[in-house]
Amino acid sequence: MRRIKPSLIFPKSFLPIYRTLHNQADLNNAGPLASRLKSRSVVRFSGPDTIKFLQGLLTNDVRKFGKPAGEREKTSTVPTPNLPYESASPVYAALLTPQGRFLYDLFLYAPPQPEEKLDRTGSGPGPGSDDESVEVFADADGSVLDELLQTFKKYRLRSKVEIESVAEDFSCWQRYGENLSQKSESIEEPEAAGVGWGSGTDRSGMSASRGNDAGWQWFKDPRLDCLGSRGIFQSSATPPLVEADKEANEENYLLWRLENGIAEGSSEIPKGEAMPLEYNLAGLNAISFDKGCYVGQELIARTHHRGVIRKRLLPLRFLDDRGNEVEQKVTPGSEVIDVESGKKAGKVTTAVGCRGLGVLRLEEAFKASGALRIQGQEEVTVEAIRPQWWPAEWFQEHQQHSAVA
Repeated sequence: MRRIKPSLIFPKSFLPIYRTLHNQADLNNAGPLASRLKSRSVVRFSGPDTIKFLQGLLTNDVRKFGKPAGEREKTSTVPTPNLPYESASPVYAALLTPQGRFLYDLFLYAPPQPEEKLDRTGSGPGPGSDDESVEVFADADGSVLDELLQTFKKYRLRSKVEIESVAEDFSCWQRYGENLSQKSESIEEPEAAGVGWGSGTDRSGMSASRGNDAGWQWFKDPRLDCLGSRGIFQSSATPPLVEADKEANEENYLLWRLENGIAEGSSEIPKGEAMPLEYNLAGLNAISFDKGCYVGQELIARTHHRGVIRKRLLPLRFLDDRGNEVEQKVTPGSEVIDVESGKKAGKVTTAVGCRGLGVLRLEEAFKASGALRIQGQEEVTVEAIRPQWWPAEWFQEHQQHSAVA
């Protein structure tokens, strides 16, 4: 499996789509795009202890996956500034080190239920299963798949849970783009109501319209509306709603995330080093602060309740002294310097062309009179951008802290 490197510079065939990301008028007519995420692999957890096992390890609350299908939609997560409504599958979560550092991020899905699938005649729900074993699927960073499996198995001990890769059978896909992000209910279209074998809403018809006959379907990305929708589908077929002229290489999804200041995977969120709150995982609905204990919880809770987060992951633009974007000048790991004070403001974590991500001290990043440059490259100026999705209190807390200091 090919690994997408953070420092990847795209060939000319990618440049037209890349450039639309810098022109809002063009971008409004460009989406939605769909990409198969070859950097992600699918893992299956199964067995009677699956929910208990994952609940004790991951940063988010996964207990809803153990509820009957009819009750899942009534299960709501802790309200957040970004998604204050009831949660639907999937759930975004992370596995941390005991010291509270990031290891892996996962998108967790419940497999389709019999009533969400069509039978072979298409006239009724599919057959049920007598197996009471719980299953949860997860898409995770494929570049560390073997290590991830070993880590989860290390924690398994006597838990009755099986952990296996199903990367050959399933693939992860993302639908994204400006047009899609403006339609909050786009994945519900069309809704087949009052037709088919049942009364009221035909869930089988809905599944067929946004999924396949096996029940796999698109879901809203659990992090942010602007990221579109996500799903895992059988590798043998192209998912529904993926138009031939809108299927794009995964690199374009990376660029879309850079525009919105979202890191994903162990290559962009340094494994064993990154502080989850500095990488905005709380704002991306990856952390529950009232679910109880999990690995690394103590540091997360202490940092959260302590107050201000002084450093955060931000989208970056790389410019010359005239304000023009410069490409292929910056590499991940480059230090960002506050020209006025000479202090280090932070570090670039991801760089693609003239865009990137970096963890910067907010005091330096948003200082009105300040200028940021790449250390050792006097010709490259760095512009830090506050993402539109940021909760207002993040910025207000920083301003209040700066005034007190």
